[in-house]
Amino acid sequence: MTAVHRSIVCVDVEGYGHRSRTDWDRLAVRRGMYAALQRAFTGSGVPWNSCYYEDRGDGAMVLVPPGVPKERLAARLPDALVPPLVRHNCTTAPGARIRLRVALHAGEIRYDPHGVVGSSLNLAFRLLEAEPVKSALRASPGVLALIASDWFYDEVIRQTPVCAPDAYRSVLVAVKETRTRGWLRLPGADAERPAHRPVRQLIGRAWPGFGR
Repeated sequence: MTAVHRSIVCVDVEGYGHRSRTDWDRLAVRRGMYAALQRAFTGSGVPWNSCYYEDRGDGAMVLVPPGVPKERLAARLPDALVPPLVRHNCTTAPGARIRLRVALHAGEIRYDPHGVVGSSLNLAFRLLEAEPVKSALRASPGVLALIASDWFYDEVIRQTPVCAPDAYRSVLVAVKETRTRGWLRLPGADAERPAHRPVRQLIGRAWPGFGR
């Protein structure tokens, strides 16, 4: 199969499999997650219908066409995700609330009849599972933690002031066979959004160890 270049967005719901969630909670989480993704992508100038995506149960993998400028994914998408997630969390039970980890990368992808493969995909998922991004979200009053690959940060974010490169900090990613550097940001966490802290506190009280 011929390789094609794609931007990669991977998302994972914190604590999706926690035993305190019911299946009805998880259905509400998935509805809320996809509604937020579709609204944020479209609002960022990345038409959702132009993307290829695969459901991952507790998250999703999205491949963005090469014609879409990568800076939109860093400059617009993360901040566009925050409001719909906050609205969802304000109108649902604690067990159905959503906090997301998001990974940004880009690279070569190969399609086959069953889906897609590529070392760039492997790296994106390793970024998503890195302990620094999990820890940052656990400690944050916000609803989102973003990690970009070293390549994505250096080639896209650092070169584009509107992507707010100074808002990122370097972290070590050590997951399975992967040892690399990632760049971490907490979109919206520095804003005074009344729903943020209660969401984190309510979930923490109901589910000790949530997000681990």
